[in-house]
Amino acid sequence: MTPQTKVEILQHLIQIPSVNENETAVANYIASLFAPYPQAKVEKVPFAENRDNLVVTIGEGPQIGLSGHMDVVDPGDHSAWSHDPFGGEIVGDHLFGRGASDMKSGLAAIVITMLEFLEQGTPLKGSVRLLATVGEETGEYGAAMLTDAGYADQLAGLVIAEPSGLDNVVYTARGVIDYKVVSTGKGSHSASPEKGINAITNLMKFYNAVGPLMAQHTETDPVLGGLLHNVDLISGGEQINSIPAHAELMANMRTIPAYPNQVIYDELEALIAKLNQQPTVDLELSYSYPEEAIPGDPNAPLVQLAKQISDKICGHDTKIVGSGGANDGAEFLRAKADFTSIEIGPGSNTSHQVDEYISIQEYLQAIDFYEALVPAFFAQLVKA
Repeated sequence: MTPQTKVEILQHLIQIPSVNENETAVANYIASLFAPYPQAKVEKVPFAENRDNLVVTIGEGPQIGLSGHMDVVDPGDHSAWSHDPFGGEIVGDHLFGRGASDMKSGLAAIVITMLEFLEQGTPLKGSVRLLATVGEETGEYGAAMLTDAGYADQLAGLVIAEPSGLDNVVYTARGVIDYKVVSTGKGSHSASPEKGINAITNLMKFYNAVGPLMAQHTETDPVLGGLLHNVDLISGGEQINSIPAHAELMANMRTIPAYPNQVIYDELEALIAKLNQQPTVDLELSYSYPEEAIPGDPNAPLVQLAKQISDKICGHDTKIVGSGGANDGAEFLRAKADFTSIEIGPGSNTSHQVDEYISIQEYLQAIDFYEALVPAFFAQLVKA
C-alpha cells in the first residue's frame, strides 16, 4: 500500500462525522477495506441503532488485540476552526480534522497494519484481532459490550492505539467514577418555606460532607499521583421566589489502583444512607459508566517490547509512563484472559481542540511500529 493510500484512508475516516454516535458509518467503511480478503473474519456487534462495534480477526493461534474507538468529540463552533473539522485537509506535514489525533489516526494505523499483513501474505505465528469500539468518549460502553460478549477472552496481549505519542508507552492509567446525586424536596412559596422542603439545602449537606470524606484518601501512586474528586455541575430550583423541589450535582473522580472503585462506591453509598436518615432528606445516587484504574507492570514483556521497537523505528528514547485518563483497556481487562494492556499511538497535543491535527510522518511511523510489534510479540510468546 502506498503512503498516499494510507493517508487517504485516514482522510476518509475523518470525513465521517462520528460525533459520539454514527459509528456504523465508520465500521462500514473499515469493513469494506477488508472485503477483498475472505480470510479475514469481519463481525459487526450492534450496540444501538447506527452504533456498531467492529471486530476483525485474521490468522490463527495466540491472539493480540489492536484496539481503537470510532467516535469523536463534538468539534464545537465550526467557524472557530481554520480547517473544516470534517475535511481531512493537509497543510505541509499536518493533516487536520476532528479525530485526527484522538484517535482516527491510531485507528487507521492498526487497520492498515492488518490490511498490509493480508496484502503481503505475511506469515503470522498467531492471530490479530481488531477491536473497533463505539462510545469511548462518553463511557467506553462499546468496549464493555465486547468484553461481556467474550471478544477479549482469548487475548494474550492488547495494544490500544490512543494518542500517547510514539515516544510514550502507557502501562498504567487512572480509573473514572462519574456520579450524580439528585435531591428531591417539596416546592412552596418562598414566603412560606415551612410548607416546603428545600432540595438545594439538602443537596448541600452531601456536598459539604463528601469533600472531606474523599480528602481522607491520602495515599498516592508513584506514577499516577493521588485520588482526584471534583464536583463539576450543580443545578436546582425553578425561580427566585419558590422553595426548590429539585436539585442535583454531578462529580468526576479519577481513581488510582490503591483505591478500587468499590471502596469509593461503599463510602458514597454509606454517606447517602446516613443523610437520608434525617427527616425530609431524600437523596439518590447513580453512576455513569465507571472504570477501574489499570495497575500495570512497567517490566511486563509487552511494555518493554513496545519501547524497544519504538526506540528503533522512531529513533528516540521511548518513555514508560502512566496516564491520567481512562481508556478502553479498563473494560477489556475484565475478560477471562490474563494479559497486559498498553496504550501507544500517534497523536498531537491538540486532541479535543480546535484545529486538531496529526503529523503525517508520525502517522506513517505508527504503521511501521505496529507492523513490527505484532510479529515480535508472537516471537516473544514462543520464547516464553
